[in-house]
Amino acid sequence: MRGLLLLFVIFVNTAIFAQKVEYSIVVKDIETQLPIENATVLIMKTKQTLISNQDGKVTFELEGASNVQVSETNYEKVTLRWGSLKPDLFVVYLKNNNDNKLEEIVVSKEKPEKNLQRIVSNSRQKLANAYRLKVYVREFFMLDNKYSYYNDGLVNFQFDGDQKKSTTTLLVEQNRSYGLLENDVSADLIGYNLNNIMENYSNLKYFDPLLDSKTKKEYEFTTTGHPNNKDYYIMSVTPLDKSKKALDTFEIIYDPTKKLIVEFTISIKPGDLAQIEEQTKVGSKNVTRSQVKVTYRIDDEDYYLLSSNEEIAYDLILKDQVKKNIQVRNNFITTNFNRQNFTYKESDVFKEKTLFNKQNKILTKYWDLSGFTATEEEKGIINSLEFKL
Repeated sequence: MRGLLLLFVIFVNTAIFAQKVEYSIVVKDIETQLPIENATVLIMKTKQTLISNQDGKVTFELEGASNVQVSETNYEKVTLRWGSLKPDLFVVYLKNNNDNKLEEIVVSKEKPEKNLQRIVSNSRQKLANAYRLKVYVREFFMLDNKYSYYNDGLVNFQFDGDQKKSTTTLLVEQNRSYGLLENDVSADLIGYNLNNIMENYSNLKYFDPLLDSKTKKEYEFTTTGHPNNKDYYIMSVTPLDKSKKALDTFEIIYDPTKKLIVEFTISIKPGDLAQIEEQTKVGSKNVTRSQVKVTYRIDDEDYYLLSSNEEIAYDLILKDQVKKNIQVRNNFITTNFNRQNFTYKESDVFKEKTLFNKQNKILTKYWDLSGFTATEEEKGIINSLEFKL
């Protein structure tokens, strides 16, 4: 009898231990007490990756025990032991990697533009491998200062690559779309082409203007040490002078030893946009804001896209009017990396350009545990667009 009772207790404890428990973590700066956006939270048992939102928050489910690693380029990495985690809101404080706040100019015999060519080439080659990423993708669309459309989905990208470039195959697990778009906004505005944008991240197409022998002469290249991380350098690439077209400003964070890009930001300064002559041709877009931020993860021999955020705002010239302040914001968040290919039928491949073209397929509340937790403001926007349906 005592043996049966002991067996029962062990069974109950095992069942409880195996249940999935939801956790929420908020990442903050230990000095300022402010939330840290875009911090990486790695569940070490499952290799699930999460990215903190504007509130510094991530939410995830965990079955059993696992340590959790929290990191961000500007801060020291922290590993949380499973025993310290609590299902309620848990705050993690990060401190700066380096006490040296000064950006020191890096002196090298090699010209920065030549060094960039080497870094981009090496990063491309490293990214051009066979692997798969599980990615949470979402998109907000604003027209006339009002949110009019939203979509998100949990998708799988299968990568096939050679030494020069990667190609992707896309399979959609779940997705949802809310809101209405006007017919005259034009088809190319209804979402990003998911395969194209992912292939651009892998093939680093964004750097082509800086590597072209003709256009690179329009930029100034400067390399400095990272003020908060002694392991990284920062290359700043800025337009030399005024141009008839708006030129991008680049900031590239890279590992000088491994010659790999860790993060890059591309933006057009408002001042540069102000000097550009507005286009009047029907179908033209007059850009008022543009920014791209992309981060990559270096994990031993593995190297892959971690997250991206693209934002663009512009006025669209139509035949009888101008559509003012059209804004599109797109996010990619890699939740899982795997070297093993997935098995699929050709009929399973998603061949449309955007999730706007796919009927809603909701099996679970995947967006709550997707790797990126929506802020309360974003939840309100999504709920309001869902209500419109």
